[in-house]
Amino acid sequence: MIISKTPVRISLGGGGTDLPSYYEKREGFLIAGAIDKHVYVSANKEFFGNYSLKYSDIEKVKNISSIKHNLIRNALKYLDIKAGIELTSLANIPARTGMGSSGAFLISLLNTLHLYKGYKVSKRELAEEACEIEIDIMKEHEGKQDKYACAFGKIRAYKFHKNGNVSVIPLINEDLIRMDLEENLFLFYTGNIRSQLASQALKTQDEKIKKDESDMMEYMDEIKKIGIESKDALERSDFEFYGSLMHKHWCIKKKYSNLSSNEEIDKLYNFALKRGGAIGGKMIGAPGGGFMLFYHSGPAKEHWSFVQMMENVGLKSIPFEFDMEGVVAL
Repeated sequence: MIISKTPVRISLGGGGTDLPSYYEKREGFLIAGAIDKHVYVSANKEFFGNYSLKYSDIEKVKNISSIKHNLIRNALKYLDIKAGIELTSLANIPARTGMGSSGAFLISLLNTLHLYKGYKVSKRELAEEACEIEIDIMKEHEGKQDKYACAFGKIRAYKFHKNGNVSVIPLINEDLIRMDLEENLFLFYTGNIRSQLASQALKTQDEKIKKDESDMMEYMDEIKKIGIESKDALERSDFEFYGSLMHKHWCIKKKYSNLSSNEEIDKLYNFALKRGGAIGGKMIGAPGGGFMLFYHSGPAKEHWSFVQMMENVGLKSIPFEFDMEGVVAL
């Protein structure tokens, strides 16, 4: 049996500039960190010559075209995997919660399938293949962030060039950055799994950028600037300014997408800043449910009080550390 493990990610600044419609015109830039919540995909020989799939559903088919799961079907076709394979997927967090779990799943799946065929490929190759499948073959309104951040792990900056190339940029003093963010970033689960808001929001954003709508381009330019400023702030250990940039990013995102928030999310966000003492925060990934992330500096006693306050209004605290490996075979 072959098993691959891939971390999910949290976007730390500049998210949204990884869409081809934007970076092919202006270049994109963002920071993302992989965390210790993982998606696992295993492969095994299947005795009866079927495609046997176990994820949130169970499928057993003879013909690859009969597979319902879009990512699995396209990945199997992409790597020309014949019938006679059993695939199983497990995850630490729910799907459709904005943490890049579909990207992590696809990276784990591709890594497992390559090993199943008898060879190993690099993290970059896996990320590029995953982008090709989702963006070029499936024509999804997707960016490249999830695939790269989940494949490479750690806290990294990513520059998206006009020609489609991606630069993976280590941060100066990453150990100090990691220590501070693990101490002062707080992740909460809202208890809601979003519906189709992710694809709706990204589709709307994508189409407006393709039309060169000036307001959207200005918003994305500002978000890219925030991504660059976030990198600079983290590298010079100006963490409170970084927290304020999170708030600025969230405010801009709400301006360009009416799907970015709702009355309940706004209420929770304002409570975290005004009553809880957080400096800044945002919804992770696309809106409508899933996870909220806040930067809250101060002594451990104040951190404990902040977590208790947020849990008392219905959120669930999710302790985490950053993943330092990226995709690996177990």
